[in-house]
Formats: sequence, structure tokens, C-alpha cells
Amino acid sequence: MIINQIKEVIGNTPLLRFTSSQLPIPERTEIFAKLEFLNPGGSIKDRLGQYLVSSAVRAGKLKAGGTLIEPTAGNTGIGLALAAQAYSIQTIFVVPEKFSLEKQALMQALGATLVHTPTKMGMTGAIKKAKELAQEIPNSYLPLQFENEGNPKAYYETLGPEIAADLPETITAFVAGVGSGGTFAGTGAYLREKYPEILLYGVEPAGSILNGGLSHAHEIEGIGVEFIPPFFENLPIAGYETISDETGFSYTRQLAKDYGVLAGSSSGAALAAAINVAQKLPAGSVITTVFPDAGDRYLSKDIYTRTKY
Repeated sequence: MIINQIKEVIGNTPLLRFTSSQLPIPERTEIFAKLEFLNPGGSIKDRLGQYLVSSAVRAGKLKAGGTLIEPTAGNTGIGLALAAQAYSIQTIFVVPEKFSLEKQALMQALGATLVHTPTKMGMTGAIKKAKELAQEIPNSYLPLQFENEGNPKAYYETLGPEIAADLPETITAFVAGVGSGGTFAGTGAYLREKYPEILLYGVEPAGSILNGGLSHAHEIEGIGVEFIPPFFENLPIAGYETISDETGFSYTRQLAKDYGVLAGSSSGAALAAAINVAQKLPAGSVITTVFPDAGDRYLSKDIYTRTKY
């Protein structure tokens, strides 16, 4: 394969099959994980970055020499920075201090400027700061993934169709992490159209609010919310699986040690949640999930060796 731009290899990632011979799930049940960490920027957010930047350029909201500003924990920033390079667009990302140093270094390697906000203010504080910067900087654009309808559309048009093409006969349940909510909502909406009986289960870490718990700090990165994503308004959600840091990281280590899958902690949480859902469903069910990013961006947090949280 010969390509002319790195964006040409975004998407079309493989599905990895897990069976009852490997995991504690009913006989004949299968779990298929979409390996999104194989995208060139190392995460599922390459899809979103490409979609948001190209859409803004087509609409005239972004032009060469302009500035894109976004609050992000890192992966969306990496995806946006990759996409912005093709249009000579500057990028500024507002990042809560607590998040992965590796992701911050990758954003800077791609030419981005970082602005930090206090950890205790979470993503809410980052969003507020990003809006302030957008008011101050001329020729700037704030896509704001947390409320931009292009977020779920990016996955409705790419991830959903890819999964359906690989699993054309049936899917019993779709299980995926919830951060901004775009991946879950967009992919879930597409799969509901193809498989009307499919069950949609969101995945969150303990410390997120989807299951009614109180918001507090957690070590699993990339998923977890402080407010209900607006994209969920008309989405029939079967339920949410809340995964502890201990469980999520345990499965992350197992993925690496037993399967050679060097994924991030949100992938471990997704696998744990998919197993929980599989145990509730009849034998022979087909469950799909998503492994969103690579584990190498969390090595400074001892992702594969730390056992106490």
C-alpha cells in the first residue's frame, strides 16, 4: 500500500474476536472489539479530528492561517492536530493538568500549543477556558466536541458502517465507553438502524454520573462524564456499566499479557463491561465493543504495572 497523506489510513480498523474459551462468557457467545488504537494517531479520535476539521473548512469556519481551539484530554487534540496540518491551521488545546503527559507531548509534537487548567475544575473548567480564548483570538474556531453534532456524525458515517460490514448477520449488543458521548451515540444510532433489536450499553468509570453516582476523580482516562451528553436525548439506552479503576486496569493488563493488545485503560473497562453484558444475555449472543486508544500514552502512570488505586 502506498499513500500520499497519513489521513488515508484513518479507519477500517480490524475487529478482534473473543470467545468463551478465552473469557468468562456463555458458550457460543462472541465479543468483537474494534481496535481503534491502530489509527495513525493512536486512537479513535482520529476519525473525529478529520471529520470536524474538514467540515469546518468546507463551511468556511476555518481557513489557512486560522486557529482551532478545543478543550480535550488529549486524544481529540491529537486527531485535530493531525487533520489541521493538511490545511496549515494552528491548534490550541486546553487540557486539565492531571491528564497523560504522553498525550500532551504528542499534541505538542504535532505543533499544538497547550493551555492548562486546574485538575479540580475537570473538563468543565477546560471548556470555560477554551470559550474565553476563542473570544480573544481572531480568526479562531471552537468545534467544541461536547456539543458539536459533527461528533456523533463522524462515527455514524464511519465506525458504524465498518462494524456492520464486518458483522452483517446480527449484533445483539453494542457496548462502548462514554466520554463526550459521540462515539457511543453515533455508532449506536447507525447500528440501531441496521439491527433494530440491538441493545446499547454505555461504559463509565466509577466517579462518572451516568448510573447516578457522584462525580469524583478516577484513574481510567478517556471516558467518564460530569454531565449527560446532549447526543443521548433520543437514543434508547439499555443501561450503563460502571467499572472500577481496579477492574478496568486489571483487564488492561490482561489484554497486554494474554493477547498482545497494548491498549489504554478505557479498553480494559470496555472489555470488562462487555463481559458483564454477555453474562446477562443468552448464549450465542454477538457483542461488539471498542478499544479506543493505545496504552503507550499512559506509561508514565504505570498502566501495566500499577495494582493499587
